[in-house]
Amino acid sequence: MPSVPTPEVRAVVFDFYGTLARMVEPLPPDHRAIFDRRGLSAQGARWGDQWAVGPGEGEEHAAHSATETDYHRWELDRLRRRALDCGVPGHELEGLVEEIDRAMKAVRLELFEDARAVLGELRARGLLVGICSNWFWNLEDCLAEVGLDGLADVVVGSARAGARKPHPLIYRTLLEKCGLPPRQVLFVGDMWAPDVLGPLTAGMPSVHLCRPDPAVVGSEPPLPEGAARIRGLEELLSLVASGAAAGPGGCG
Repeated sequence: MPSVPTPEVRAVVFDFYGTLARMVEPLPPDHRAIFDRRGLSAQGARWGDQWAVGPGEGEEHAAHSATETDYHRWELDRLRRRALDCGVPGHELEGLVEEIDRAMKAVRLELFEDARAVLGELRARGLLVGICSNWFWNLEDCLAEVGLDGLADVVVGSARAGARKPHPLIYRTLLEKCGLPPRQVLFVGDMWAPDVLGPLTAGMPSVHLCRPDPAVVGSEPPLPEGAARIRGLEELLSLVASGAAAGPGGCG
């Protein structure tokens, strides 16, 4: 398989959901049931897939990411506009939108079995470890809840960065925080555009994670130059050379 230039790598950055963690039961409430309970079945039918109502891949929203309050207001405004387009009457609007917002974030996660040990080993080798994810404002809290607090030197979430992968802004933010040139930052993730093509375009080598038990089912396109593919995170330990001699990069 194509290989990445590991002798230069001084940092390894991971996607979060689907790469380090997956969703477990109880699953978030179904949006259609929320509409039905409110007597809005027709509007619920027009609402669509509950996993497709948030910001899209590559979406830029920097103007709304100055503070957590600004970002949450933007989240609610998006849901409000969608609900109005689906025909939700005004007197039902605010209660419905707030309930859907809570439902979208009622996510229970657990780590993949290989995640914690691999991150710990990479840090022990002297490599900087980062996490870069399309996620809500509370990414750091979620990392702590699943047991990853203290294992990442750099954390970049889309909500605070102002853009979702594969928008260039989130990768620029990541590289600034790592304090390293792109060629020395290896990006690892399970999604093709956000975790492989986007990092490659930003100058970072990438590793496409294709687990036998994926959290998100995806395709396995042919690997471009600068990318590799693994079936589990433990394969990184043989792929990535020790960075102990070079030392970790600075955290911004």
